[in-house]
Amino acid sequence: MQKIVPNIWFDGTAAEAAEHYARVLPDTSGRVLMRYPEEGLPDFQKALAGQPLTAEIVVGESAEDGGCRIVLINAGPEFAPNESISFMLNFDPSRDPDAAATLEAVWAGLGDGGEVLAELDEYPFSPRYGWIRDRYGVTWQLILTHPDGEPRPFVIPSLLFCGAAQNRAKAAIAAYTSLFDDSGVGMIVDYSTATGAVRADSVMFGDFRLAGQWFTAVDSPEPRDFSFTCGVSLQVNCADQAEIDRCWEALSAVPEAEQCGWCADEFGLSWQIVPEEMGSLMASPEAYGAMLAMKKIVIADFPK
Repeated sequence: MQKIVPNIWFDGTAAEAAEHYARVLPDTSGRVLMRYPEEGLPDFQKALAGQPLTAEIVVGESAEDGGCRIVLINAGPEFAPNESISFMLNFDPSRDPDAAATLEAVWAGLGDGGEVLAELDEYPFSPRYGWIRDRYGVTWQLILTHPDGEPRPFVIPSLLFCGAAQNRAKAAIAAYTSLFDDSGVGMIVDYSTATGAVRADSVMFGDFRLAGQWFTAVDSPEPRDFSFTCGVSLQVNCADQAEIDRCWEALSAVPEAEQCGWCADEFGLSWQIVPEEMGSLMASPEAYGAMLAMKKIVIADFPK
């Protein structure tokens, strides 16, 4: 099971988005995972009765690692994704002889109804790179990798430390890699000189593994008026209550953000600390209401 699963918040369009991504991204499937109960919803959610609660996509299913699972949360307009967390897509010519053409096709698909943040062009670090916001507000970085570079997965969640989290990428990497097994730092490149919003020791580019999964982190070179939100969160699938307790203790730093297994860490990043068997725990008609009453998830408090 994928230990850390990115979750993206959608304003009523999660199922539609899952179908869109399955068409646009290579070797990708999409499906509805769970629906809201028909009864017992709080007033602010009653209009969602019976509608999808979550959908999922699995990107790059033909890859050796089985692809990357991303959950799409179907809710309201309370939160929206922004550039603080994007998804880097690595098009590797050593794995796909038509990588450049595949990149162009995905760029066109994601760009349909979207907005370009960095033009698809040649850059010093890649012969083909671009950054785009799609029609749902999700941001993607597409890069043609060097054939002789160190292999990386097709999808890598990318953290942009800006706003309240400016210049904290290095501290975050150290904190996160100390928490999970099978974790470590890949490459860290500093800016070397202070410029714009960064210090000389800020991170120009860094990548790291958490529970065997790759992430990247960057300190924004320019001031930005946003940072991490619940628009994109990281779900940690825990083996038992002891692991839930340990992760919650390490990651929850904002008491007012604690709700239904959600918490925010000292950098503002949102996490969902949940049991691996969350699906079966939610099978009971009373489970949704029980979950709404929780801050940290307590497995024993779910109805049997």
